Parts: sequence; structure tokens; C-alpha cells
Amino acid sequence: MFNPSRAEVRRFFAETWGKYDRGEALSPLERTALQVILLHPEYHATLKAGEAGRERDFAPESGELNPFLHLSLHLAIEEQLSIDQPRGIRASYERLLAKTGSEHDAKHRLLECLGETVWAAQRTGTPIDERAYLDCLERKA
Repeated sequence: MFNPSRAEVRRFFAETWGKYDRGEALSPLERTALQVILLHPEYHATLKAGEAGRERDFAPESGELNPFLHLSLHLAIEEQLSIDQPRGIRASYERLLAKTGSEHDAKHRLLECLGETVWAAQRTGTPIDERAYLDCLERKA
């Protein structure tokens, strides 16, 4: 299982943005990441800020979203949808898409459930509860 460090994740997104900005070729994963980055212009300055952007802390108490976490969750959703894993996520997404009329809004609802599920697993030190994740998706749909 791929388990990058905080620094590796942040470097990946910043380097992807840098390659795009310089017109360099991107890997398939970087192309997917770029599509997510392009949906979030509010994060572009952080990605361009070099080490200062990559080292910055984003405390939940400050009310600021962590752009690297948000982009990572988006990337995870893209992967889950591409392979319909957990089984049924694609159907939930289709229902959300019909409900919201927006791919981005529908994916954000999936992302909310993924974030809640990952947070619960980290808080309790247990594996991700797939059933709880799917139940959340159904409530959103």
C-alpha cells in the first residue's frame, strides 16, 4: 500500500502545479491531480509558494482548510470512482450528480464522507469503516 508522508504529498501537489506552470509533461497521476488543482484556484498561491507553502500548518481551529488534505481527498475520490471501490460509490456519485447538477459539488459531498470516515478511524485507531462510509454516502444522496 502506498503511504506517502506529509512532505511527499505536499511536494507531489506543488511539483505537479510547477510542472503544469512550466509546460512540462505530466504523469497520468499528475494529470488527475492537475484536474483537481484547477478546480481550486484558491490553493494556487499556496502551491506556488515553495517551501513556505509546503511547511505551513493549517490548524482546524483557524477555520482554514488544509489545501493538501483537500486535494488528497479529491484524488482519493477520483481513484475510488474509477474502480467503483468501495462497491457502490459510483452509484452514490451518480445520484449526487443528479441531485446537485454539478460534478464538483457531488464529489465534495463524497469527500465530506471520506473525510469523516478517515477522521473517525484515526481518532479510534481502527481501520476505515467501509459500511459507515457507504451509509454516509447514502444519506448525502
